Amino acid sequence: MNIHEYQAKQLLKEYGAPVSDGRIVTRAEEAKTAAGGMDGPIWVVKAQIHAGGRGKGKFKEASAGDKGGVRITKSVGEAADEAEKMLGRTLVTHQTGPAGKEVNRVYIEDGSDIDRELYLALLVDRETSRVSFIVSTEGGMDIEKVAAETPEKILTFSVDPASGIQPFHGRRVAFALGLEGKAVKQCVKLIGQLYQLFTEKDCSLLEINPLIVNKAGDVHCLDAKMNFDSNALYRHPEIMALRDESEEDAKELQASKFDLNYIALDGEIGCMVNGAGLAMATMDIIKLYGSEPANFLDVGGGATKDKVTEAFKIITSDPHVKGILVNIFGGIMRCDVIAEGVVAAVKEVGLKVPLVVRLEGTNVELGKEIIAKSGLNVLSGDDLGDAAEKIVKAVRG
Repeated sequence: MNIHEYQAKQLLKEYGAPVSDGRIVTRAEEAKTAAGGMDGPIWVVKAQIHAGGRGKGKFKEASAGDKGGVRITKSVGEAADEAEKMLGRTLVTHQTGPAGKEVNRVYIEDGSDIDRELYLALLVDRETSRVSFIVSTEGGMDIEKVAAETPEKILTFSVDPASGIQPFHGRRVAFALGLEGKAVKQCVKLIGQLYQLFTEKDCSLLEINPLIVNKAGDVHCLDAKMNFDSNALYRHPEIMALRDESEEDAKELQASKFDLNYIALDGEIGCMVNGAGLAMATMDIIKLYGSEPANFLDVGGGATKDKVTEAFKIITSDPHVKGILVNIFGGIMRCDVIAEGVVAAVKEVGLKVPLVVRLEGTNVELGKEIIAKSGLNVLSGDDLGDAAEKIVKAVRG
């Protein structure tokens, strides 16, 4: 689960990390009051969307200007004016795709007198099953670009969970970033705060980019991005309360309510599969036969008729879907349950695109019989290759 920058900074503040004073604005008429509550003389106005690259992004609407989603202003009035220009408009960045995201929140915060920009992140290293730090002197840039062009400027290390975070970890970060004087001590303290936040809140990513040293020589968190392990949210109702459903794909949101593993893609063939591995193989074979999958959808091993029906509804709600491939291997999941769900869903929502069903495993004959007797215009696939070839041919003609 992702949260907004202003929410991440509130969490950082709760753990004692140094962040700027800021106000969140959701309505244009609130902007002037929000900006007036801060000292200035610089006010930074930031669009709040779940995507990076906001500063270099562009608004679709001409009236929003071409300054991007992060703007530096020098008066309360100017800050309020820039906030009003952003609200309700669509910001396109390299992470949003061409559709962009609508800006429903704007964050106004005090400006900082920047001397150096640095990079600092914590994430879960799947190779070592430990929390790892990524540190670089090249702050304010995409870390992927730094890794590709100047990998020697990146330091990565893991923290042994047996010992936990120690002062020497902070000193290692400070020396890698070239910090001096009081900034070293501040960095050691900050590393401990970030590690505590990361582990206590079950984060999967905590990125400070940039981490700055200001003209006074103090370390400061200028921007923040946080992701959380969705499987651990049941024990963090305070994090769940930060969820912004307007930032999520409507189909993915609906799928999560029925415990379906769904990810929207850009293709034309909708997929309904049981098992993540089989779902990946199904997507691959669709590409092999010359088309593109419109989604990843794993209904799981214990799906019910209602769950399958809902999965089918989600697939058909995508206007880009020109055909559907149902690929089920009945181990824990029974083929007759899938067949009943498909039939019920088609009868409820209608079938306006070609549908190919490939069933194999437990109660496969019963499943095929249910579909055959349904009177639906459904093609049957003898195996995965045959099913993929048929649906691609039906879609592409």
